[in-house]
Amino acid sequence: MRTVLVTGSHGQLGRHLLARAAVAGATVRGAGSSEVDVTDPASVAAAVEPGSVVINCAAYTAVDAAESDEDAAAAVNATGPGVLAEVCAEVGAHLIHVSTDYVFAGDGTEPYRVDSPTGPRTVYGRTKLAGERAVLERLPSAHVVRTAWVYTGTGNDFVATMRRLERERDSVRVVDDQLGCPTYARDLADGLLELAARTGGDAVAGGVLHATNAGQATWYDLARAVFEQAGADPGRVHPCGSDEFVRPAPRPAYSVLDGSAWAAAGLTPLRHWREGLQAAFEALDPRG
Repeated sequence: MRTVLVTGSHGQLGRHLLARAAVAGATVRGAGSSEVDVTDPASVAAAVEPGSVVINCAAYTAVDAAESDEDAAAAVNATGPGVLAEVCAEVGAHLIHVSTDYVFAGDGTEPYRVDSPTGPRTVYGRTKLAGERAVLERLPSAHVVRTAWVYTGTGNDFVATMRRLERERDSVRVVDDQLGCPTYARDLADGLLELAARTGGDAVAGGVLHATNAGQATWYDLARAVFEQAGADPGRVHPCGSDEFVRPAPRPAYSVLDGSAWAAAGLTPLRHWREGLQAAFEALDPRG
């Protein structure tokens, strides 16, 4: 595999990419926002090596805050990917840009294909879609990889929150009217590294791909599965509607992504989300 640069390496996916690349024996460098400002061409040019692979995990992911801070979200989610694509094109590097299910309207009834019509309903989604377009306009050989519902089970992500609430509360209420693909960050990292390794003679054609763990679930389903993995009674999780948790940015009701293009490219499909969740628990300190 060529040398890999991970931008946004301090985030949950970035950290797993560095760890999994080390296990795979790849030469990998991580860069957080303090090391590489993806909106600054000079900063990016100083970091990107000719012939390398850049995996861009840098993103403004505060979905609700973005509604009132569009300029900041657009800088990282739209301008930054365009800058990375321009620099990669100039020096002969390959770019893998991580995107999101939020580029879709979220009102579908069948898994979104890579060519399904987009229609984001949030600032976050609109800026991420603008970033996708900037990447592919400036570097058509690049890969845009959309994913969804990514977790590690640590920090403040959904799985970590449910683990904590299982210990702290007798019961919890979780929305049961949003459907998506829970995706373990380590599994996604392995998939992205496999894609990074396929940028030579056996290259995967550039364009959009979808990568999530297989299967689908609501947040309620995922919460029950977390309780089960923790050895707790899943009956302590109670379903509710999204109207009980009104937020500045509306959450998509349907976020299931079709991974057929990933498999058709000869890439290994990610395992079922329940297997990924079990692996996440096995990797976590049982003390939480």
